[in-house]
Amino acid sequence: MRENSIISKLSDLASDMSAGPLVTLFEDDPDRLARLSVQAPGLYADFSKQKVDAKALGALLQYASTCGLQEFFADMAAGKTVNLSERRAAQHMALRTPAGAPITLDGRDITKTVTQARDKMRAFANQLRDGKRLGATGRTIRTIVHIGIGGSDLGPRLLDQALKRYAAPGITLRFVANLDAADINDALSGCDPEATFVIVVSKTFSTRETMANAHVARNWLVQHLGKNAPAEHIIAVTSNDNAASAFGIAADNTFPMFDWVGGRYSLWSSVSLGVMASLKDGAFEELLAGAAAMDRHALDNPIAQNAPLLSGLIQFWNRNFLDMTARAIVPYAVRLASLPAYLQQLIMESNGKTQRADGAPASHCASPVIFGTQGTNAQHAFFQQLHQGTDPIPVDFIGCISDQESNPGHHKGMLANMLAQSRALMIGAPAPGDAPHKAFGGSRPSTTLLMEGLSPFSLGALLAFYEHETVTQAVLCGINPFDQWGVELGKDVARDVQTALEKPDTRGMDPSTVALMNKIANTNE
Repeated sequence: MRENSIISKLSDLASDMSAGPLVTLFEDDPDRLARLSVQAPGLYADFSKQKVDAKALGALLQYASTCGLQEFFADMAAGKTVNLSERRAAQHMALRTPAGAPITLDGRDITKTVTQARDKMRAFANQLRDGKRLGATGRTIRTIVHIGIGGSDLGPRLLDQALKRYAAPGITLRFVANLDAADINDALSGCDPEATFVIVVSKTFSTRETMANAHVARNWLVQHLGKNAPAEHIIAVTSNDNAASAFGIAADNTFPMFDWVGGRYSLWSSVSLGVMASLKDGAFEELLAGAAAMDRHALDNPIAQNAPLLSGLIQFWNRNFLDMTARAIVPYAVRLASLPAYLQQLIMESNGKTQRADGAPASHCASPVIFGTQGTNAQHAFFQQLHQGTDPIPVDFIGCISDQESNPGHHKGMLANMLAQSRALMIGAPAPGDAPHKAFGGSRPSTTLLMEGLSPFSLGALLAFYEHETVTQAVLCGINPFDQWGVELGKDVARDVQTALEKPDTRGMDPSTVALMNKIANTNE
């Protein structure tokens, strides 16, 4: 009953706030900036341009308490079963726990398991980076082709792009994800088989897109190096060792994935083996350290001074009480161009659900539609709608304080554009004279996240921030952010349709799909 009364109060507060201009919130509350900004490890978060006042924030904090938000995080960190539909823990924080700290899973000590996995990764990465890992013909490995999809691709791809300044010399990393044959063909084009390793990342070692591309890569290696080449040139990252062995991969070249870590939370693991090898020594460990520091911040601080949990409360408010159905992610750093796509999966796959974890219909929505690209490009794409569109869309602006490219003019210009856009969205502008088309209503909310720099530590902190924010929204809505049954449905239907295409046999198919299949068949005749 108390939960319902708080929801009713939040609805009333939202109705009162919807019409008022955002700028007046600063005028009415001198302490607003202090209350709505948080210095966290690796980044500074400013939520003061979000359309939430002290009363609404107080009610949100009450609601978080009734939902047991901080207790959920404590249970998750302790390795308790929080993924209810799959009856598993969600121990992704264990992957970046500092060395020597105990790690538990359902009451069992798994510190040794995690440590051994890290040590195996580190040994492989050091050998490859130092040129000591050789191929079947004795050549030094210089190219890594990473094959995966979803969480087995988006995270490592983001890390590779974001941390280019920390790349080790002489190693090239290429990525393959799509079932379109052009993706694997382009990745293998120009590679020297004698100096190439292929890393196949699939928890079950049965993901259709990944295994289709893995077979192409294996055939390519066999064609050039002989039938024994896969044992020495293919690395498996999987929880299915038997399937990897049957594929021809040596046991020493198989690295673990744990069933207590979901794919979109797994970039901290062996999933990023190729990235670890392609970065300078110690860079990947700094990434883990940044994430671990954000973990401690999330676990130890009260919600009002807790950057990711506070952000989760505000996004819950935006989506469910201010009716903001979309959210833009705009990093003002070209090396973070892949971040919006990574966050699309993290947030929408985790929280795009209509059932609660207990099976009842969800009363609230935990996920808006996520989109974005890097600034300043975004300003010449979709910012017109952000400023003057019918539906206000909250924006996350992400910038770096330090200039790592040694070009102060460019860097100050980037920061000026970022700050100007968030200010313009808030204050708007009246129409000059007889030009109503130049009117900007303002009061468009945004969050600004300032990273200290695009370093491994700050990147780790940023990604852990969004993980914890995502889980926060799920807990507030009562859903499970660690399963993805919608993804599984698509896979099942795809198998049925492919079988029907290959026979061909359209029995049981709907009229539209039948017509499309006939069109494809007739065109190919």
